[in-house]
Amino acid sequence: MQIDRMFGTFKNAMRGLDVQRQKIAVASENIANAQTSSGVNGAGSVKPKSIAISSPSQSVFGKHFQTSVGRLTTTNEKHVSGLGASDSRIGVSADHGPVVEIFTEDKMRAEYDPGHPHADSSGMVYYPDVDMIKEMSQIVMANRLYEANLSVIEAEKQIIKRALEI
Repeated sequence: MQIDRMFGTFKNAMRGLDVQRQKIAVASENIANAQTSSGVNGAGSVKPKSIAISSPSQSVFGKHFQTSVGRLTTTNEKHVSGLGASDSRIGVSADHGPVVEIFTEDKMRAEYDPGHPHADSSGMVYYPDVDMIKEMSQIVMANRLYEANLSVIEAEKQIIKRALEI
């Protein structure tokens, strides 16, 4: 068993753990700052954050695929040989994990509170427009997915342990 292939599951699960950790961090930061008012004229305003997760581009996959196919050798025009036991070039060498982008949104909500120190001339105070239900559901969902990735790691550890007992 090749080392890269044996630990590929761990790498994938760790990528999943990292994504879910970032989702929890963004949601908890939004909740913590939900009642933080901005100064007059928006000075020192805290804007809500969002996270966008996407798959790697097709060109990354295509490049990795071409590299893998380029390693195959033919012994006969009608046959394609597999990789030899000594060929350890294939594995999880490239980063094919999800692409995470955290960005701020300009969504603010206004509340009328003329006695507030951050109120503008019309008595309006501006707060980040945070949807608490959405943020809490994001935390719960990310927590469940985090636990699922931990289960994957534990299952892979058990498989490797059993394989080494043979």
